[in-house]
Amino acid sequence: MILPWLRRLLRRAAWVILFAVLAGLGLLLARAFEARGKPVLMPWHRIVLAHEVHADALDARFTWADYLARERQVFDDLHAQLATAAVAGEFRYEKDSRLGARAGQRDWNRSFESTPAEPRGGVLLLHGLTDSPYSVRTLAATYERAGFAVIAPRLPGHGTVPAGLLDVRWQDWRAVVRIAMRELRARVGTDKPIHILGYSNGGALALDYALDALGDARLPAPQRIVLVSPMIGLRPFASLSRWLPLFGGFAYFEKSRWIDILPEFNPYKYNSFPANGALQSYLLTATLRARIAGLAASGSLARMPPVLAFQSVLDSTVSSADVVHALFDRLPANGSELVLYDVNRANLLAPMLRSAAAGQVDALQGSTPRAYRLDVVGNLGPDTLEVGEKRYEPGASAAVDHALGLAFPADVYSLSHVALPFPCDDPLYGSAPRTDEDVGIRLGTLVLRGERGALQVSAEQLQRLTCNPFFADLEARVAAVLP
Repeated sequence: MILPWLRRLLRRAAWVILFAVLAGLGLLLARAFEARGKPVLMPWHRIVLAHEVHADALDARFTWADYLARERQVFDDLHAQLATAAVAGEFRYEKDSRLGARAGQRDWNRSFESTPAEPRGGVLLLHGLTDSPYSVRTLAATYERAGFAVIAPRLPGHGTVPAGLLDVRWQDWRAVVRIAMRELRARVGTDKPIHILGYSNGGALALDYALDALGDARLPAPQRIVLVSPMIGLRPFASLSRWLPLFGGFAYFEKSRWIDILPEFNPYKYNSFPANGALQSYLLTATLRARIAGLAASGSLARMPPVLAFQSVLDSTVSSADVVHALFDRLPANGSELVLYDVNRANLLAPMLRSAAAGQVDALQGSTPRAYRLDVVGNLGPDTLEVGEKRYEPGASAAVDHALGLAFPADVYSLSHVALPFPCDDPLYGSAPRTDEDVGIRLGTLVLRGERGALQVSAEQLQRLTCNPFFADLEARVAAVLP
């Protein structure tokens, strides 16, 4: 028999839960109605590519050659569907679009690879969310010059149409990473080192694989991990992405499946972004952080290979704090190194920064004794644009200063999440793009002026820094860890 007071308590709790559920549904319904005001969905927001790889349809016999064959089918299917669906004046997907690779040039939306006659080692390079293998091509060239075999897979759902991310699962990406690593090991042999390099979401996948290899001797183990703007944690909004498309199954609310619906003017990255893409990255990073914490607590991270990571202290995509506290603070003393890029503190720009932005680097350094080397790249002083590094060796509380012979551009107040893997002569993203390659648009030099409220794309997106003025230093640090 339930006591009267307990019955009343349960009844009240039930009403509170019911109210919370109804309120949540009401908010989601309101959001679904709001989403109807987004721009019109185009064919590339709906195209289904039936040949795309999914993890649950693969087995151990599926090879890298099989994946490339499926990828060719994916692009053949894409081109056939676009031939009847393309709309004039719609940038990337219009018929005879001038964006992207020209005839006879490599299409950087597809997987790429290279193997020298006698490789010194191998590297697997993993691109970011909504991205394509284009984003790791310059760092791939760094490894190629050092005599490494290179594999850079196009991860499922990427490089084709934004709709590719509507039904992808992060386990699909994990499956392709494993396939590519098996192939890489076969190419370089068992006596040569393997590196795994990940940018953004690719960084999470690189770590996920490395953790798997710690506990599974059948997986080729990397000897070094390189991370660029790694996605260890996301902004709190990402956790809500599982609920945003709740009403998206109804045609009337189809747009609620999308966080952004934007013109596709980037030949190698989606601008439109479905909620499922955010959800899959959230699930991947939540799983990753839990695994790192658990393995660190049990002492199983002792065999973790050294990690070299590059991170801007200001990053609107990933949590810089999680890179430090959820990853590096848990690593063993294995020669790992974290490079943080501070904001531009020159006198002209410093007063324009919000206090939280200006103080971010101090918050990230913390006071915990470190088992890794920390390098903070920033101004040599408040009256100069020249930059140097403050190097904290493992366990040290005092830094040693080094000049780098580099400088902030006068109009740059910080680096960004998307800037780090691109040199400033990149033909697409560079602020001083080289002219030997034409991809149809120069996003790094694009300057638009006019009346506010007229563009579909936000001014913040157009103003975001897309290349790294310190890329030469980043590349030199990567080259320094090559055997």
